Amino acid sequence: MAYWLVKSEPFKWSWDDHVKKGVEHWDGVRNYQASNNMKAMKKGDQAFFYHSNKGLEIVGIVEVVKDYYPDHTDPSGRFGMVDFKAVKPLAVPVTLAAIKANPALENMALVRQSRLSVSPVTDEEWHIIMDMAQP
Repeated sequence: MAYWLVKSEPFKWSWDDHVKKGVEHWDGVRNYQASNNMKAMKKGDQAFFYHSNKGLEIVGIVEVVKDYYPDHTDPSGRFGMVDFKAVKPLAVPVTLAAIKANPALENMALVRQSRLSVSPVTDEEWHIIMDMAQP
């Protein structure tokens, strides 16, 4: 299993929206690097759900339930999407400030490539953030 991080602006699509829906596609990605990350996702992989713009924090975990397929919102046909199901909220959201303050996470894609909407997370980074999310 691989780990990922996906970003969404909560006023457009929030963690609560995803929980209400249960399973939903992750469409609208138009960055080639982010798209390639989605192409690499496999059913069963998990991702942190990150609120960007407002909140700036990891708030939950989603799981890939459908591998990469064409994005119906892309008229060019170049980009695709995956389907995620909501797994669980984090007990304590992990803020971007807390991530940046942790030297063990200084190479995390979220820190190094802050504008990338879909990024990989290493096993070590995943476990560190999960520990940070404990009350």
